[in-house]
Amino acid sequence: MARIEKVELVMVDLAPKVERKDAIQAFVSQETPILSITDSDGAVGTGYCYTIGTGGGAVVSLLSETLIPALIGRQAEEIEAIWRDLLFVTHATAVGAVTSLALAAIDTALWDLRCRKAGLPLSKMAGGAKHAVPLYSTEGGWLQLGAEALVDDALAMRERGFSGSKFKIGKPTAAEDRARLAAVRAAVGDEYRILTDANQCFSLSEALLRADMLAEIDVGWLEEPMPADDIGAHATLAGRSRVPIAVGESLYSISQFKDYLQQGACSIVQVDVARIGGITPWLKVAHMAEAFNVSVCPHFLMELHVSLVCAVPNAPILEYIPQLDEITASRIQITGGQASPPSEPGIGIEWDWPAIEKRAVGEKRAFTGG
Repeated sequence: MARIEKVELVMVDLAPKVERKDAIQAFVSQETPILSITDSDGAVGTGYCYTIGTGGGAVVSLLSETLIPALIGRQAEEIEAIWRDLLFVTHATAVGAVTSLALAAIDTALWDLRCRKAGLPLSKMAGGAKHAVPLYSTEGGWLQLGAEALVDDALAMRERGFSGSKFKIGKPTAAEDRARLAAVRAAVGDEYRILTDANQCFSLSEALLRADMLAEIDVGWLEEPMPADDIGAHATLAGRSRVPIAVGESLYSISQFKDYLQQGACSIVQVDVARIGGITPWLKVAHMAEAFNVSVCPHFLMELHVSLVCAVPNAPILEYIPQLDEITASRIQITGGQASPPSEPGIGIEWDWPAIEKRAVGEKRAFTGG
């Protein structure tokens, strides 16, 4: 087996394509650390992670000062051992977002390297369950948008063959949320999926009230209704709501998902490959959810998640938010509202390195064993 000889790290800052606001925050920028690993055979794998405006420097610092030095000389094929060893190297900062994001950049690069050397795309290497997945759009559903804008975007997505759209909720009153969603439902009809995301803004009592309202509009799921660490409240809500409860983008370990599933606190898992710590733990969460007969509908990162949702059998739909267009030459393949995973060996992302260098925050750093 080949050993890791060099690691390169750079971070770019990408502006969102549209204004993104939800009930608790604004998505002001996308800090994107990008990490490449070169092994002793000369093969290269590249991975990445992201933030929504803060913390990117902390991720880069953890990678540079702690994790990358521990990588040099390791056998690149030992992905499981590396992931677990690095988790315990950072035991004092785990479980948490910064550590998980840093681990994800490394783990994704190692999977890219493995797939390239095996001559297989990630969707096949990780399982090969299906050839395409339906899409839903989030980019036209932000909280600051009025009902007319929401309707226009949903109709446009339906025309493209998309299965549904997701809308941010959390207006001061339930009546305001109802009016916006009811306008969309009247425009798109009964077959088009309307999904909602509260971004953790509700109390349990408010979530119960809004869930009743959402059921009347035939909403497909209520995402992150309450703070993600309140599993008990989610279990109460899930037991009483007629609308499926979705969680996962703010969970950072396999065990947190285990607790939700064991307590029946959700019926849709939205595990994010960056926030869970990489492809290695993402697959474990997906298979664990399958054992509970729960669907996996991951958060964000469509360019990477398209391969993962096609690798497992219990992922019925993929979120559409273009993320990497400014720094990649590849684009997600969409036909009739369905996305197909890349067929090239690796994770299927073709990086535009001149564009990355132009947008780099600070200098690109290289680490070797010398």
